[in-house]
Amino acid sequence: MPNLSPKQVEDFHRDGFIVIKNFCSAAETQKLLNTAIEDRNLINNALDLNDQTGKKTKLSLWFKPGNDVFGYLTRSKKVIEAVAELLDSDAQVCHFHSKLMQKEPKVGGAWEWHQDYGYWYKNQFMFPDQLISVMVALTPANKANGCLQVIKGSHKLGRVNHGFAGEQVGADIAMVENALKTMELVYSEIEAGDALIFHSNLLHRSEANLSDHPRWSIISCYSSQSNLAYNETSTSWKTPVDVVPNEAILNWESAPTVDADFLKKENDPALKATGWEG
Repeated sequence: MPNLSPKQVEDFHRDGFIVIKNFCSAAETQKLLNTAIEDRNLINNALDLNDQTGKKTKLSLWFKPGNDVFGYLTRSKKVIEAVAELLDSDAQVCHFHSKLMQKEPKVGGAWEWHQDYGYWYKNQFMFPDQLISVMVALTPANKANGCLQVIKGSHKLGRVNHGFAGEQVGADIAMVENALKTMELVYSEIEAGDALIFHSNLLHRSEANLSDHPRWSIISCYSSQSNLAYNETSTSWKTPVDVVPNEAILNWESAPTVDADFLKKENDPALKATGWEG
């Protein structure tokens, strides 16, 4: 896959996100989905996070990318080269964490309006322009099953204050409403295998999955090695990614996921009060 086009880079900096169609092939996507469904470590380490209505979203979050199929995706040349072009740094790309998002039919909860940096500010990362997320859809995402909604250009607001919304961290709703008065709301309806790459300060949310179909995705978050985090106990965020060729996803023998590196809810600084939440 070629590097990003100049237009894609321009669109990202203007809008705070880009969509890349067919980022993963059908075969790659199916292998990733099969692993997500069958890997016991991923299932056993899933966290339940409640939204404000009590509906649950499951997510499994891990730090160090390994030699499993998800590790090969997050370390792949096509991902790292795209990320390197969009981060505001010439330093090497590091993998902060990845999470498998599992929004099940009828019961999968909503995510309130937030910026990823609203969470990661608590990790005391210094530079939001050196943090980015890459979401790859493992199943179709649409309005019916709670696809991601983004506010186009909202990354230019800077960090918005965040407080708690259920077991989530939500953005100041007055600022969100102001943003919606002046910026475009976009429903990111994408197919399995498509990628959505977005800035750490882009305001986004998703509604509950009230459909008969699951919405599963993997979201990998990256940081530049030059971006220091003063309240983060994991180490992958400062370790340059060991890049693998794109064909590793399909053709390399993959190991099981390693359960020792999964996030436990009680260890997540984002879920701890700091005193400044509104």
